[in-house]
Amino acid sequence: MAAKRAAKKPNVSGEELTQYYKDMLLIRRFEEKAGQLYGMGLIGGFCHLYIGQEAVVVGLEAATEEGDKRITSYRDHGHMLACGMDANGVMAELTGREGGYSKGKGGSMHMFSKEKHFYGGHGIVGAQVPLGAGLAFADKYKDNGRVTFTYFGDGAANQGQVYETFNMAALWDLPVIFVIENNQYAMGTAQARSTSSQDIYKRGEAFGIPGEMVDGMDVLAVKDAGERAVKHCRAGKGPYILEVKTYRYRGHSMSDPAKYRTREEVQKMREERDPIENVRQMLLTGKHASEEDLKAIDKEIKAIVNASADFAKESPLPDEAELWTDIYA
Repeated sequence: MAAKRAAKKPNVSGEELTQYYKDMLLIRRFEEKAGQLYGMGLIGGFCHLYIGQEAVVVGLEAATEEGDKRITSYRDHGHMLACGMDANGVMAELTGREGGYSKGKGGSMHMFSKEKHFYGGHGIVGAQVPLGAGLAFADKYKDNGRVTFTYFGDGAANQGQVYETFNMAALWDLPVIFVIENNQYAMGTAQARSTSSQDIYKRGEAFGIPGEMVDGMDVLAVKDAGERAVKHCRAGKGPYILEVKTYRYRGHSMSDPAKYRTREEVQKMREERDPIENVRQMLLTGKHASEEDLKAIDKEIKAIVNASADFAKESPLPDEAELWTDIYA
């Protein structure tokens, strides 16, 4: 039911490859800026950066169609940008300003966009997994051919609600792709020390859910696996599991000194496996872009990110009256 597949490079045009480069670079530069604003005290509370994991969400978004849904955990800024949410609105929400996607009341861990079918980052570990199955249940009920991408990490994979969800999703043949973003350290414990079975994607076998492991540092490998998973779900065959092996360069959150791994390990990943540098080299060697072209892209992306920071700083704080809106009772 499950397989480790040999890396396959799907045929993509120079334009597509350039777009993946832009999308990943936007996430990288945005997260770097968010880290700066956090250090300046303009972002409060928790802030979980996506630096290093960009190929996961960009590769999978390349396999989506309009109307497909996505839901994830609190490490969510990259997912928002990849599905087309506006950098200004995301940064304004991070800084708690009224120009943000949740009017400044949700912050880093609670942003949504009905227009982009993004159903949030969720602060409770693993809580988004049953919610993602619920989104897929609605699509199955409506028979609209849509698929839901439900993202969670290797740490959340040990939550009991994940297995309850696997069971229901398999029982009802729900069109949901369970994406395990395995950055190998959960909050700060190496997978080998916390998880008895090292191949997490195989856990679906007990429920009859097929799955595979994917190189999450290779955007084309992720896209290829995503298209396979989407095809399975749209054909009415039920859920699919993708364990995407990736790596975050920063700590679990901005408050994490990440002393559980060596600097040499992180540096080695940066130098040898960086997902953005990988695509950059493909663009250059394939003569899809020149060094000047890539410098221009970097300048364009930095301008977008700087503008988002300016927008956030200039956007006012929510009015006190907003304390009484968007509440249940």
